[in-house]
Amino acid sequence: MQIPKKLELNLQRKNLIQSSYVSNSIEGNPLSLQEVTNLLLGDRVPTNRDEKEVKNYFTLLEDLKNHIEEDISLEMIKSVHEKLLKGVKDRIAGQIRNKKVVVGKYLEEGRESLSLEVKHEPPFHKKEKIEKALNELFSWAKTDKSPIVLKAGIFHHHFVFIHLFIDGNGRVCRLLTALVFLKNDYLINKYFVLDDYYDIDRLQYSDKLHSADEGDKTEWLEYFCDGVKYSLQGALDRVKQGILSLKIEDRPSPKEKEVLELVQERKEITSPEVAEKLEVSRQQAHRLLKSLVEKDLLAKKGSTKKSYYYLK
Repeated sequence: MQIPKKLELNLQRKNLIQSSYVSNSIEGNPLSLQEVTNLLLGDRVPTNRDEKEVKNYFTLLEDLKNHIEEDISLEMIKSVHEKLLKGVKDRIAGQIRNKKVVVGKYLEEGRESLSLEVKHEPPFHKKEKIEKALNELFSWAKTDKSPIVLKAGIFHHHFVFIHLFIDGNGRVCRLLTALVFLKNDYLINKYFVLDDYYDIDRLQYSDKLHSADEGDKTEWLEYFCDGVKYSLQGALDRVKQGILSLKIEDRPSPKEKEVLELVQERKEITSPEVAEKLEVSRQQAHRLLKSLVEKDLLAKKGSTKKSYYYLK
């Protein structure tokens, strides 16, 4: 399916905004989706901590594509964390923890008493051991040959399991999981995001994630794989709806669709080849190709009779 450039850019912008909203909201950010949308589309300077952490996350998401060829490393992680918490929690930004922490929530037992329900206690509490565990994870991720969805799911859990920062682990993990997909040619953020699946039931996301803490990752990986499938199906539906919502003049005609199918088969095509295959005049073939270029579905290389056309 060929997607018009205008629609593609619109989908990507919506995905990045949705991901920025959900990923921060999961961690307690109070901004609504509308407030996040207004902040990011308005491209204005954030005025408080809540706005700063959303804007920081959005900027990091946009920048992921520039790190596809770069190995995931300790230095990269620290840099991501520092940028994420810049202007929000500068004291701990980019710092691997060197103290004991637990993951949980406080429960009210009485009017004045609270008890802590521990959901996860990380395996290491010394910086040296945390860094060693991280480097082992990165080495595994670089060499493992598992199917990408399983690999991304295992990486996602183990990163959170190690819990290397005092704050910001979930958001850094979701950014890195997206990077793992990008490194394996999944156009995450451009056409789909996983955060919309986590947003369906945030408690279930947390429960499924920590169900793997004892070593058996089956329940978590089933949930994670279902999430990828859900997000991909949702992306396909949004693309179809977006194409239908285009102005009539921006949609490819039946004959233009035939040209697109030819280009998909051959990778590139010339005007005479279109005329021959579709049994039309060279003038009509030229008009079809010119229209597809104007609709941003094809690109043209060259300006002579030897010029050819290819998918953008």
